[in-house]
Amino acid sequence: MPDLLLELRSEEIPARMQRKAAGDLKKLVTDALVEAGLTYEGAREYWTPRRLTLDIRGLTARSADQREERKGPRTDAPEKAIEGFLRGAGLSSVSEAQVVSDPKKGDFYVAVISRPGRPAEEIIADVMPGIIRNFPWPKSMRWGAASMPKGMRYAGIEGKGPESLRWVRPLQSIVCVFGPEHEETQVIPFEIDGLTASNVTYGHRFHAPEAITVRRFEDYASSLEKAKVMLDADRRKDVILHDARDLAFASGLDLIEDEGLLEEVSGLVEWPHVLMGEFEKEYLGIPSEIIRLTIKTNQKCFVTRPQGGEGLSNRFILVSNIEAKDGGKEIVHGNGKVVRARLSDARHFWTRDQGDLPDLGTLVESAKKFDLDLKKPLDQRMAKLDALNVTFHAKLGTQGERVRRIRDLAQQLAPIVGADPTLVDRAAVLAKADLRTEAVGEFPELQGLMGRKYATLQGENPSVAAAIEDHYKPQGPSDRVPDDKVAITVALADKLDTLVGFWAIDEKPTGSKDPFALRRAALGVVRILLERKVRLPLKEFLTRSFYRLLAELYYADKFSSLERIDELKDQGVQDDFVDDLSARFGGSVKALDPEDDYAIAAFYPGWGEEKAADLLSFFHDRLKVYLRDIGARYDIIDAVLTPDVDDLLLVARRVEALTAFITSEDGKNLLAGTKRAVQLLAAEEKKGTVIADGVSEELLTLDAEKALWSAITAASKEASDAIAKEDFRSAMEALSKLRAPVDRFFEDVLVNDEDAAIRANRLALLKAIREATGTVADFSKISG
Repeated sequence: MPDLLLELRSEEIPARMQRKAAGDLKKLVTDALVEAGLTYEGAREYWTPRRLTLDIRGLTARSADQREERKGPRTDAPEKAIEGFLRGAGLSSVSEAQVVSDPKKGDFYVAVISRPGRPAEEIIADVMPGIIRNFPWPKSMRWGAASMPKGMRYAGIEGKGPESLRWVRPLQSIVCVFGPEHEETQVIPFEIDGLTASNVTYGHRFHAPEAITVRRFEDYASSLEKAKVMLDADRRKDVILHDARDLAFASGLDLIEDEGLLEEVSGLVEWPHVLMGEFEKEYLGIPSEIIRLTIKTNQKCFVTRPQGGEGLSNRFILVSNIEAKDGGKEIVHGNGKVVRARLSDARHFWTRDQGDLPDLGTLVESAKKFDLDLKKPLDQRMAKLDALNVTFHAKLGTQGERVRRIRDLAQQLAPIVGADPTLVDRAAVLAKADLRTEAVGEFPELQGLMGRKYATLQGENPSVAAAIEDHYKPQGPSDRVPDDKVAITVALADKLDTLVGFWAIDEKPTGSKDPFALRRAALGVVRILLERKVRLPLKEFLTRSFYRLLAELYYADKFSSLERIDELKDQGVQDDFVDDLSARFGGSVKALDPEDDYAIAAFYPGWGEEKAADLLSFFHDRLKVYLRDIGARYDIIDAVLTPDVDDLLLVARRVEALTAFITSEDGKNLLAGTKRAVQLLAAEEKKGTVIADGVSEELLTLDAEKALWSAITAASKEASDAIAKEDFRSAMEALSKLRAPVDRFFEDVLVNDEDAAIRANRLALLKAIREATGTVADFSKISG
């Protein structure tokens, strides 16, 4: 069976786009070929900075013939209906259609459509131009005459405008070769925008720029290798990594590995050549994180450290795309000059951030607002952040206002977490201060980390310094969770303020879009609560937070038009609510406390509760994802997680206990006994059968139902006592004792007794079982 070799060669493709683009090419081509009726044995994609390559093996030489029978209208149908059927089937007259008889429906037309198979070469030539023209690059461009605006003429050439080919970088050549493994191959010469596919490619831009004629993948890959092009990206990564490790080791150093940088560098070179450069040791006084980011961001180089030691060395590893005749001396020298210049800038940022700002006199008011000490550099930066009125979000105010909200939330959370409120307050105030440092301005990735370093330098408590860095964490499912109680508190406050704020202005995630990373923030809250064992009543906390935010954003404007509180009655606020407010605040609007949740709720009754319920549901979704990722069964999660539950740690503990219990013999008994009772009860409820409000002992006539009621009463009390102690396993063990009385009840008792009162009482017994077990979980949702 024949193979297909495809190469799209262009100017340098951005490294971050290469891997996905190669995968997209593979999917688009193979999907198109399969849809056209071809099959293949295997396909693999390759990429370098200047080419995307696809190797498809075992492609069928021709698509299969197709025969389709298309049913049409009855023979006595209106003429228009018959004409439409003929057009759709590609028939010129009814004589070309068959007539089929149906005993029930009568005679109707059937069109037999035969489509002969097509050669693979024809199909490939057909699909490739569309795939190339519509390729899903994140960003693309036109070039040459085609890049001129439509209608513009230059040197007698008219630009083709928007209809011309767009590609990530100028497309230079196309290889498309097809044929059997051991026979002569052929070129499929499709054309797109003046480029015609051929069997000619080119090697390394500098080492081997001559044309290379290829026939199939094996000689294509080997020819490129000879022409200094390493086609396999993963092999390039492996070569770079091992050569860098060896070079570092030979100098008594360890390579500091960076998978993201390795991926990027492998996408910048076709023929990697690893070299070592150095900079002056005096730069090692800069924090290692700044050095590493400076060298990585500006020069795409790796840093090293002394073998078995900490900190960095003054040697760095660079990867060149050429084998220089001088062994790379000039390349190393040039990179070293740039690295030194960048490190000099970094040292300047580091030094400046530890000094005084030149405009301290303008920061006094902001300093008072946040209890800042303007003798300390980090305090100055926080005052500057507030004084500049840097916008956090157009609808949510400035960064300074956000810090104040985080500060208030953190104070409410401190006793819940068990953190020192004084340290929490200081950490919350300084948490965003490093956003105004020059180091973070140059390297935003260092926010938090630089704040910790500057806080330590100015003598802050270690817990405060740690919280400044860790309040951003966790930033993903694999990121670590803060462990210091001060950091835990500020991290929760930061994330909850973000979620409450964006929920309040209806900027919630939709589908795959989450521009403000709210899913990540919610998962961060979930992980902190569960992994650090924090009990937070979310519903009440969120409701208060929504009303406080509302007070901050809209309170002043809403009240500015009022003289007295009783004027609220004219705006539709309930009379008793207004009277209560008047009694509390003496009737004067000016006496109202902007921080009073009750007061602001007067204008938006129920708003905070509705928002809190919606956000709580979002937390439930993130909790489900987290629990499933650690192995919990979806049905057990659903059995425990009801819409009103807001103590997420308690949910996790119940899921853990139920998971362990449900596979035991007692667990199987509990599940079996409960399900039988609950299913029968649900069926009767659906039919509208009358069920008594409670169990009447006078109507219990049979020993089995008396025994069941006694067992329910005892088990309910025992389970309630255990739940009060949060001993869920003991609660389940108590309820599992209902299995025998339930079985006996169903054996000896007819639930649907002819006497309506007895029937309603017996159904109330089943309802009591559901209510008792419902204190632990909804067992009807558990499979098995």
